[in-house]
Amino acid sequence: MTLQQEIVGNAMQMAVVSLHPGQTVYCEAGKFLFKTTNVTMETRLGGPSGGGGGQQPQSGGGGGGGMGGMLRQAMGTAMQVGQRALAGESLAFQYFTAQGGEGTVGFAGVLPGEMRALELDGTRAWFAEKDAFVAAESTVDFGIAFQGGRTGMKGGEGFILEKFTGRGTVIIAGAGNFIDLDPADFGGRIEVDTGCVVAFEEGIRYGVQRVGGLNRQGIMNAVFGGEGLSLATLEGQGRVILQSLTIESLANALKKAQGGDKQGPTGGLFSTNAG
Repeated sequence: MTLQQEIVGNAMQMAVVSLHPGQTVYCEAGKFLFKTTNVTMETRLGGPSGGGGGQQPQSGGGGGGGMGGMLRQAMGTAMQVGQRALAGESLAFQYFTAQGGEGTVGFAGVLPGEMRALELDGTRAWFAEKDAFVAAESTVDFGIAFQGGRTGMKGGEGFILEKFTGRGTVIIAGAGNFIDLDPADFGGRIEVDTGCVVAFEEGIRYGVQRVGGLNRQGIMNAVFGGEGLSLATLEGQGRVILQSLTIESLANALKKAQGGDKQGPTGGLFSTNAG
């Protein structure tokens, strides 16, 4: 059953979701806005892929029930929570289910910017940067994907990604305005600021590369260009969503407005921003 949703607003968008009786949607804790009174709300540690968001274990010894089923469910939930804690994500999800009729729930991201509803058909997963996830149908599994060591060590951002699989609608949010690209339209490869990547389809190869070599121009790029030492690379064919505003640039702008600019005149490599 397709999730009926409408994304409204401009500078700070929100998603208004219409639920059929018995239909469930879940969100990351802290991204719920409002609901109608016939929509129940429950906070759980487990997501759908770990059993915490699905059906409760049955009693008795058959199937996945009994003590064995409960133990497997507890271990799956603990693994999910551990992964999310390591990734710096919220430890809990909130589940909303319409009872006795159609219901409405509102969600939003945490930064001024756009939102996007992605439709998963079960053939391709989607990957997103940390904190991009807002809400999804209970038929969509939320997981954590860890990039390889070289990617993480070289780039910092992009080392830990959110992964969405299954069938149904997932809603993501980012900062600023979105632009949709396909690397295949640009020779098969694009290079972007590491903080500008919002989400991309499975099949896109994601990596991080050094900005220039260890020569005069490479040092100029890193020190005075404001990009640091690395750029994200996206290769292959498929949808890529980028955002026009990075969290770091927003944080630096706010600090500068408050008289506490820590980046200094050169930016980039000399930035002392702790975020």
